[in-house]
Amino acid sequence: MVFSDLLFIFVFLPFFIIGYLLMTAVDKKRVSLATQREKTLHRPMLWRNIVLMIFSLLFYSWGEPVYIFLMLIAVVLNYVFGLLTADAKSQQWKKTWMICGVACDLGILGSFKYLGFFAGTLNSLGLGVSVPEIALPIGISFYIFQSISYLIDVYRGAAPAQRNFFDLLLYISMFPQLIAGPIVRYDTVADEIHDRSVSAEDVSEGSYRFFIGLGKKVIFANVLGEIATQLIGGSLTDLSAISAWVGIIAFTLQIYFDFSGYSDMAIGMGRSVGFHFPENFNYPYTSRSITEFWRRWHISLGSFFRDYVYIPMGGNRRHQTLNIMTVWFLTGMWHGASWNFIIWGLYFGLIVMLEKYTILRWKVPRVIGYLYSLTLIVIGWGIFYFDDFGRLQEFYRAFFGLGSGSGMPIETESLIFDNLWLWIAAIVLCMPVRPLLKKGLEKISSRTPVHHTYAVQVTRAFISVGILVISISLLIGATNNAFIYTRF
Repeated sequence: MVFSDLLFIFVFLPFFIIGYLLMTAVDKKRVSLATQREKTLHRPMLWRNIVLMIFSLLFYSWGEPVYIFLMLIAVVLNYVFGLLTADAKSQQWKKTWMICGVACDLGILGSFKYLGFFAGTLNSLGLGVSVPEIALPIGISFYIFQSISYLIDVYRGAAPAQRNFFDLLLYISMFPQLIAGPIVRYDTVADEIHDRSVSAEDVSEGSYRFFIGLGKKVIFANVLGEIATQLIGGSLTDLSAISAWVGIIAFTLQIYFDFSGYSDMAIGMGRSVGFHFPENFNYPYTSRSITEFWRRWHISLGSFFRDYVYIPMGGNRRHQTLNIMTVWFLTGMWHGASWNFIIWGLYFGLIVMLEKYTILRWKVPRVIGYLYSLTLIVIGWGIFYFDDFGRLQEFYRAFFGLGSGSGMPIETESLIFDNLWLWIAAIVLCMPVRPLLKKGLEKISSRTPVHHTYAVQVTRAFISVGILVISISLLIGATNNAFIYTRF
């Protein structure tokens, strides 16, 4: 089940909302009774958390029920090692228990995500290793990284150990961000698990954010994905340079709207129930360097590697080159058990390292910076897209005008001009248009704040309804609706 599925929108989400609202009333009654008796209620969110946890487990088990036991095993291990870390009598034992817990997390991730890859690599070298066929559990990279952040935050004292098993289960299994992020660090939501408030503004902002994400996914990402598949997803033998560029640009836009759309929906749903998840995208295609791009793209993953790998290794203080390349090797590995992802990570790592000594020290005109960044980003997405080296080579031969195809085929021309509105809207929405419009409206209506608030709410309602209607019409009979990052 994914957020853009009609079953989720019209069955799962309404039942969750009804259950959550009912338990909100129950919890408020409990708080009121405790106040009347002059007692302190230690778990004011009890029944709301139970509903959220039940629906989270149901959400994850919907498509792959067997793998819910794997996630439960991970939660049990992290619960135990978290307590051992927090209660250790010495710093050495704290570190030991933390490392053991992280090793278990990485062992689970490695076994299910990378065992087949490593065995296949050894087998290709003639070592005769049998390659196990292990299905990849959805979202395992996300919830394992969240588990790691929990143990390290407890070890560092950034957050207390969770002594209630079910609260830790809720943190790791929470369905809004479970299968494709953002990666929510434990210290970010630790307090909100136990006590959080939801205002009308939270519900309004969260709902609107959800519909914006739905529109990004269904209206833009799905259609752009079909264009990319038609151009570069099949035979590449006669692919022309123009078709190669159009195809990979379509994928460049698709993966942004797909992933940022999912993040918007996750952040919106979290906000509606009182959780403040971190932002994951900040208009990355407006960057003037690759370094800036990676500060704006998948922000939660970048901050995870920065705080838990790069800085502990020495950061900028020592072995900077080694630290950068290690982080980018791991970034590539995190995205998938395939050599193209490793090369993709090292490709960007090399550029980031070189930029520290070149473009980041120069005064580069804005236009040159944008063109430079976008060109390297598009080239990088080509490495990301093809996991077959033969097809990857064919693509880049065409991409650089060295293939057998030439000119602009009728199919490519049709995909451009028949979807011209989509291309224009997608490119415009990659820019910070919404923040600029919001700032402008606030400036214009600063003298009439009440009228401004009313106008904003009405406008958002119309936009949300419009997105929902269009999305439903596109989802009926749709065959391309999976989120790209759920497979990581």
